[in-house]
Amino acid sequence: MKLRWMGTSLLVGTLALAQAPSEPFPPAANVKQLMLDLIHPSSNDILLAINRGGPKEEREWATVRRSAVTLAESGNMLMMRGRARDQMDWMKDAKLLVDAGNAAYKAAQAKDGAALASVAGAVDASCTTCHKQYRPNVFPAH
Repeated sequence: MKLRWMGTSLLVGTLALAQAPSEPFPPAANVKQLMLDLIHPSSNDILLAINRGGPKEEREWATVRRSAVTLAESGNMLMMRGRARDQMDWMKDAKLLVDAGNAAYKAAQAKDGAALASVAGAVDASCTTCHKQYRPNVFPAH
């Protein structure tokens, strides 16, 4: 009977260890892939919708919502360990992306074209601010 209890205890302890990750989940993409395949297309979708006078149909609003969520979550992904280049400017710049994505999502959820149009500057600034510091070849000093 004592041997059986020890076996059950050992099994429970083994299951608890199996459930606790020993290291963080590895990223599936690097920063360049996030930029090229998530952030750039999503920001373009939002800015294109704004430049065309705002979404008119549900399908267009859905595209903006999807792109806005992608921007916001991409900002969070940029802040993950292994991607964040520093704890000050990089994190502030990534937070700008999160905030712009969240604002665009809120506007799209409400189907508020004026609110969406007001987000264009924040989307552009979130990209430009970061690129000026971390991609100086994109925005060379004058």
